[in-house]
Amino acid sequence: MKKFLVFMACFYALTSIAQTNPFKISGKLVAEEDQSPLESATVYLQRVKDSSLITYTISDKDGRFSLQEKTGDTEANLFVSYVGYKTYYQNIKLDKEVIDLKNIVMAVSSDALDEVVIKASAPVTIKKDTLEFNVKSFKTKKDATVEDLLKQLPGVTVEDDGTIKVNGKSVNKILVNGKPFFGNDPSITTKNLTKDIIEKIQVVDTKSKSEAFTGEVTDGENKTINLTIKEENNKGVFGRVSAGGGTDERYEFAGMFNYFDNDRRISVLAGGNNINSPGFSFGEIEKMFGRGNSMSWNSNGSFTIDGRTFGGGQGITTSQNAGMNYADVIGKDTDVSADYFFSGSSSFNESTTQRENILPDSRYYTDSRSRSDNDTDSHSANLEFDIKVDSTFLINVQPSFRYSRTKTSFDNGESSFNDQRQLTNTSATNSFVERDGKTFNNRINITKKFDKGGYLRVGITNEIGQSNSDDFLNSETYVYGADELDPNNPDFILIDETIRNQFTDGNGETDNLGSEIRYSIPIVEKKFFVNLEYKFNRNKSTDVKSTYDLDDMGEYSQFNEDLSTDFEYLDQNSTPGLSLSYRGEKFSARAGAEYIFRTLENRDNLRPQFNIERDFEAVQLYSNANYRFSGKSSMYMGYRLNNDPPELFQLQAFTNVSDPLNTIVGNPNLEPSNNHRLYMGFNNYDFQKHTGFWSYVNARVTDNAVVSKTIIDENFVRETTYENVDGNYQIYAGMDYNKEVKIDSLRTVRFGVGANGNFSRNVNFNNGVQYASDVRSLSPEVNFKFTWKDVFEIRPRYSLTFTNNSYDLEEFEDQRFQYHNLNIRTGFFLPKNLEWRNDITFNYNPNISAGFQKSAWFWNTTVAYSFLQDKATATFKVYDLLNQNTNARRTATQNYIQDSQSTVLQQYFMLSFSWKFNSLGKKGEVNDRGGFWMD
Repeated sequence: MKKFLVFMACFYALTSIAQTNPFKISGKLVAEEDQSPLESATVYLQRVKDSSLITYTISDKDGRFSLQEKTGDTEANLFVSYVGYKTYYQNIKLDKEVIDLKNIVMAVSSDALDEVVIKASAPVTIKKDTLEFNVKSFKTKKDATVEDLLKQLPGVTVEDDGTIKVNGKSVNKILVNGKPFFGNDPSITTKNLTKDIIEKIQVVDTKSKSEAFTGEVTDGENKTINLTIKEENNKGVFGRVSAGGGTDERYEFAGMFNYFDNDRRISVLAGGNNINSPGFSFGEIEKMFGRGNSMSWNSNGSFTIDGRTFGGGQGITTSQNAGMNYADVIGKDTDVSADYFFSGSSSFNESTTQRENILPDSRYYTDSRSRSDNDTDSHSANLEFDIKVDSTFLINVQPSFRYSRTKTSFDNGESSFNDQRQLTNTSATNSFVERDGKTFNNRINITKKFDKGGYLRVGITNEIGQSNSDDFLNSETYVYGADELDPNNPDFILIDETIRNQFTDGNGETDNLGSEIRYSIPIVEKKFFVNLEYKFNRNKSTDVKSTYDLDDMGEYSQFNEDLSTDFEYLDQNSTPGLSLSYRGEKFSARAGAEYIFRTLENRDNLRPQFNIERDFEAVQLYSNANYRFSGKSSMYMGYRLNNDPPELFQLQAFTNVSDPLNTIVGNPNLEPSNNHRLYMGFNNYDFQKHTGFWSYVNARVTDNAVVSKTIIDENFVRETTYENVDGNYQIYAGMDYNKEVKIDSLRTVRFGVGANGNFSRNVNFNNGVQYASDVRSLSPEVNFKFTWKDVFEIRPRYSLTFTNNSYDLEEFEDQRFQYHNLNIRTGFFLPKNLEWRNDITFNYNPNISAGFQKSAWFWNTTVAYSFLQDKATATFKVYDLLNQNTNARRTATQNYIQDSQSTVLQQYFMLSFSWKFNSLGKKGEVNDRGGFWMD
């Protein structure tokens, strides 16, 4: 590795001596009609030879701009783009270092545009509330997906699990030409659509159809990405098919066909693999199971419901998927979109865990091993149509249907030891569960706009669902303790055992109804509004689990009331509210207050003495504000006060003995929690120089937080209930700075530094003793990228995470951890049709226990060769070239320190082939990528 880095340093030094000509081009943009300055226009310079981008900038509030760069070219084409005006074009001779163009007069747009202007496209355009990127200005690997493209955009980050953020804000919706594409799962779009059919990427605040129709101010916490295809290229077919096979019987295949005919759009996709690309999402499984008694999800994409884990980066996953999407305009006033998606997966995982459990006066240890096999099939269908009765009246209807079926086999063995490493209890569990669930959901929004920006909106949502499960369980639990008859015996003896062989028939139903009415009254026309609101929600569900023990005849006939449930839940609330909102050119804000009346009711048909009915009332507040200083910088801030009731299972007073080592008893006297959240952020990005800064701060304080309170006996058998505590808070913040330096028009250096930190206090109980734990973590990061266009690129990134856990009990020992991560990505692009890419990751976990792998190099490499005029690509891929892949990790909380390791995908070699077709264009035209035409 040292030799490789030395080679790259020498290579970089040699490439820096090429002849370049520095230049500075400046001027001022004014409108033709009144000579007023034009702010936020995009000014960009292209090479004459191949129209590639040299540099670009955004005009300031006085209409002034400056382009400063180095290039080996002697001339270039200058373009100026501004919404509502003709694109300005001028050929510039780069024979002087300083070129002053003085005033450039921008003419109002018309249909008669020069042909060369039509072909020009600004790399970045900033509109009032939209950030727009021109796809051709950003280089990616061959056959790049939309996800690959997003990783190249300034301010955009894509996590390993597919989560997308823009300047720190989550992207929760992706549209294609303004319409949904396979429902609301962004990953389906980003992982299946390829870059070469996308013209522009637009980023806006997420709004519902009704909010966009009325122009409402939203909190801006979530973003929507719209992928646009050029209007004149919106007719034809395009797609791709690919397949690959490799060692260890690894395979992948995928295909996508798209037919666009102006407003009509039909897309079909199918694929499968056994290289860990799950064919389902958390939302589908959650809807099948309901919320469950216990849920968690991890950054690797896996999630756990009621103790069983699904999908994610752990284990080996085989998946299949297929789907179809349809969008059209019926008549003149009705937009329709519909989709169907099937996903199936089979996953296998074995894991090993060592946990050090922390008590106020001692420690105990738990070792466990588990194995799980999961098979899941899910079907989803969505329909959405918008009916525009007239320019002021919109009806939006969104019905959807989900069906899922899952089979899970789970084996687990666990042993606990005291601080003298004496065995205190063991358990072994084997279960097989079959579950199926179906839900139907429908949303209707009716919006009527009035003069001066006022409007009335009425919304109704209903959901009905049903789930069924068959659960076969075999378990053995043994508890060991001191010999009371012989106190001098140092060995523990068996003092209790629980043997179970059971079948549980589970059934659940949901029936939810929600409604909302909102009346917005303009005080200042189209700017300042008073909003009157009322919301009503009624969520009703049942949970029936009938458990039967095996009898002497080998039948499950003995009803076990202690392990059975028959609950009826009701969560009903009504919320009147009042808010004020303002929307201006640069500043927008909203503030409001609500008063919520909530009833929680739980009826236990098996144990009527535990029936619960609780009423809660509370004030809820919210506010947010956004200010745009210019096209380059903006800030936002907001505050929320939410009142959250306890979960119904936390209020249930009956004794849940489903886990012999952890008995759970609810607390019917719990109070609701008040959650205060304050957030703010600042963004400043110079799109000309690819240089910018963004930062965010979030703070959360919780009063009356509901926490677990566990009592552990001398044999480490637990009894858990719930209590309210005060003093919980969390502050997390982050910042990122990036700068780009162009050596010339072909070679670029970009570097960045960033950090994110977290400080939180958690008030909790440990063996009945209340305590507070402070968790501090800091993760600085540095990254670097050198790009030599069409020749070479390298992108190293290093991050270091420091974690410090401290406690206010002297008996608890403070903990400190470190985690190192180094990633190096390279790309070679010579000869022209050949591309060689490497992705190298090094992880080092110095604090992990003996027996677990502390460090590993993880190296993936691919060589791709394109032919048949770039329509076909052959790819050779090596996964885990050094055969060191591991996912050993250390987790530290206020109650335990845990080291774990599980099954990972091992080294394989794979050869694949892909072919793409594309005939998008005006009727009778075929673009330069070849393909065929369908009409």
